Amino acid sequence: MSVLMIQGCTSDSGKSTLVAGLCRVLRRRGLSVAPFKPQNMALNSAVTADGGEIGRAQAVQAQACGLAPISDMNPVLLKPNSETGSQVIIQGRALTEMEARDYHRYKPLAKKAVLESFERLRRRFDHLVVEGAGSPAEINLREGDIANMGFAEEVDCPVLLVADIERGGVFAHLAGTCQILAESERRRIKGFVVNRFRGDPTILTPGLKWLENYCGKPVLGVLPYLVGFHLEAEDAIDRRQGAKEAQTFKIVVPVTPRISNHTDFDPLRLNPQTEVTFVRPGEELPPADLLILAGSKSVRGDLAFLEAQGWPERIKRHLRYGGRLLGVCGGYQMLGRAVHDPDGLESAPGTSAGLGLLDVETSLAPEKRLLNVTGRLTWEDAPASGYEIHAGLTSGPDLARPFFVRDDGEPDGAVSSDGQTAGTYLHGLFESPPAAAAVLRWAGLKTARELDYRSIREQGLERLADLLEKHLDLGFILGLLGL
Repeated sequence: MSVLMIQGCTSDSGKSTLVAGLCRVLRRRGLSVAPFKPQNMALNSAVTADGGEIGRAQAVQAQACGLAPISDMNPVLLKPNSETGSQVIIQGRALTEMEARDYHRYKPLAKKAVLESFERLRRRFDHLVVEGAGSPAEINLREGDIANMGFAEEVDCPVLLVADIERGGVFAHLAGTCQILAESERRRIKGFVVNRFRGDPTILTPGLKWLENYCGKPVLGVLPYLVGFHLEAEDAIDRRQGAKEAQTFKIVVPVTPRISNHTDFDPLRLNPQTEVTFVRPGEELPPADLLILAGSKSVRGDLAFLEAQGWPERIKRHLRYGGRLLGVCGGYQMLGRAVHDPDGLESAPGTSAGLGLLDVETSLAPEKRLLNVTGRLTWEDAPASGYEIHAGLTSGPDLARPFFVRDDGEPDGAVSSDGQTAGTYLHGLFESPPAAAAVLRWAGLKTARELDYRSIREQGLERLADLLEKHLDLGFILGLLGL
């Protein structure tokens, strides 16, 4: 069994993408391969085949391997709910809320879970491609590290270091990271990858030669910037749009501090009929055909943020002018009369008034609901599938008009009496072509066509693998895996 780890000089350097691409390259060769990320901090998550919760990026990497995602692929997931605290999810299950200092003390136990999951995967697959988190040069986090070099040293695996040239200073990033590391960690780095280069790569040659001489490490490839490439973001909001038709249906998503699973709207960003605008704090909500309130890791806090931005009045004006409004998960909870948190799960115990646009209210509960579901929308009988990740029980008269009914007969969500406002707990809704088209027709796009988003994601993985085959020294990299 062989292991290769990808670490980055910075966050968003391309680690997740490179791991997904290498997984697909190995799968093409008929090899038994799986992804692994010891520790992840992200608010985009997915429900696994074994009923756990992992980072969304690892679910995509599992698809690159032709696998259903399982909890062991990301044994530690941190979901920030404040500037200093996070929900700690261990092997797919929410453990508790911790401040950063408390989690630092908890790391020895987290490390035990990481190594348990690693061993289970190692027994099941011939090759693991491991993704680091952030950067190994974060020296303030080195003690007890389980995300980068601490893990690599523990399992004795080789490391490739990737840097994003679009950020600037790529040679300083790579050389400086090597200099900061301990000698044993420097020896572990077997080569460099330069990511997202635009232009003629020959102009980099003098710098690459200098880097190789200075660090004593080979540059294994310069990956060009991929125009029009899509793979779900690990955490940062991707605001790029696909090619659009002359007239587009306008969709607006307000961005709150703890917005989660905004990748729900990737199929809409890529749809040629729709244009999605993510509205930043301090900006006015522009006119739209459909407003969507996204999921949230801190519903009451994000409700207060909406009020501080003055957005609720704009949302109500949108409805007065005939627009449609959809809430997903936490956004659905915000649409109700109130959100109760008697146990202080997200913040201090108490109740926050909701927007009052659905006749429901929600009580947050300790037990998180994690479920992959299939069913049908209620107004067009369109098939839909997705997943639930929430810790709340919603009740009220508007539940008599459900948004969605599962195949087992259980209803989900609510629709207002005037039909303008709806809410659902269903993440991944827009990945189902018939369901996405049905929602757009409900919102006013009468000519809505189906978009096969899953095929787009699969095409992205194939395109990525083609890129790596062309621009990386795969002979060297496969050698690191004993191939």
